[in-house]
Amino acid sequence: MKTRFLATLAMLLIGQMVLAQDFDQTKLDSYFDALETNNKFMGSVAVSRNGEIIYTRSVGFLDAENHLKANESTKYRIGSISKTFTTVLVFKAIEEKKLSLDQTIEHFFPSIPNGAKITIRHLLNHRSGIHSFTDDKEYLSWNTQAKTGQEMLDIIVKGGSDFEPDSKAAYSNSNFVLLTFIVEKTFKKTYAELLKNYITGPLGLRNTALGKKIETQNNEAKSYRFAGNWIAEPETDISVPLGAGGIVSTPSDLVRFSDALFGGKLLKPESVESMKAIKDHYGLGLFVIPFYEVTGYGHTGGIDGFSSVFSNFSTGNISYAMISNGSNFNNNNISIAVLSAVYNKPYDIPVFSAYQIDPNDLDHYLGVYASPQLPLKITITKANNALIAQGSGQSPFPLEATEKDKFKFDQAGVVMEFNPAEKTMVLKQGGGQFNFTKE
Repeated sequence: MKTRFLATLAMLLIGQMVLAQDFDQTKLDSYFDALETNNKFMGSVAVSRNGEIIYTRSVGFLDAENHLKANESTKYRIGSISKTFTTVLVFKAIEEKKLSLDQTIEHFFPSIPNGAKITIRHLLNHRSGIHSFTDDKEYLSWNTQAKTGQEMLDIIVKGGSDFEPDSKAAYSNSNFVLLTFIVEKTFKKTYAELLKNYITGPLGLRNTALGKKIETQNNEAKSYRFAGNWIAEPETDISVPLGAGGIVSTPSDLVRFSDALFGGKLLKPESVESMKAIKDHYGLGLFVIPFYEVTGYGHTGGIDGFSSVFSNFSTGNISYAMISNGSNFNNNNISIAVLSAVYNKPYDIPVFSAYQIDPNDLDHYLGVYASPQLPLKITITKANNALIAQGSGQSPFPLEATEKDKFKFDQAGVVMEFNPAEKTMVLKQGGGQFNFTKE
């Protein structure tokens, strides 16, 4: 919900794709051992081939404060992967002749700006122009509070329109909250009931449902950020994201859902093909997710400290899913490693620096840094014996010491090299190098 991106796992080499029939699971376990030992990742992954799960792994805690370990059945919030489930429900209504892709929404929402021009299809592929409520600065001041359906509708109406319907595409969580209300009105059932009746019940997905308040005693994971240790994130109330980001699941359930969706067990083939039709980077509840020369379809998600991805690759009939409830690493690299094992591509087990910095030395780096090359300032503070960096208008993130005066943040590929004597800092990211001076 908060952090959205189109997943690009890897487009590195063009060559013949070879599927590893018996991949090295011991090496993949060692990969996750390295992440867990170094507090780099908490969460679970699953892979299926031809409808059979061939690998699962869970690392870290579902409740770090009480040292409750995660397992294959631990339920995590999946964020915007929920949109794919919601899209399936919309197509169920279309297949039952209750809705059509090109009908407009003014009947459902007379108060929505441009309602007579916005279609179901526009909502599904982010071409409605309806402003996304998660983009508002005040969103994080109320997202943990319960909202009624009318209150959410009022928030969306107040947000207005950002552009003329179908003139371009822009990701909007508001679209899928509205789609939640549309399927509820169409079927005259709650979203939770529809999810169970049409998807989780028929497929036997016992660990997938519309979320509620997290209860760790029920094997439900909390989410965390890392700042020297794992710190619990605030919990978005599920009444806010609904079908845009409110579902909980497991990677094993997600690959079963993926296999069923792309295997024709949920929708008619023509419905799935409609979902896969990409325009301006968006399908209907799906993204393209490439890996080397193979093309997958799936979705990503992010809500609070959770992040997730699922995808189906027709080459080898592979489905893959990952859900994280805490990361101090680039999770995209984890997806690449798992798929590399499955598709017989090279990958390395990460090696992490054992460099230990004296906490008293952190004071040398504290301050506000500015650069003539970038229109933002970076504030360096410390907490829990670790450096914390924060760009103007951005969320704070922890820095890991790798050697004297050198720190990194793996999730964003950031390296910061300080020179305390000259009161300077060099930021390296994405091949760029930017010079900062302490104010």
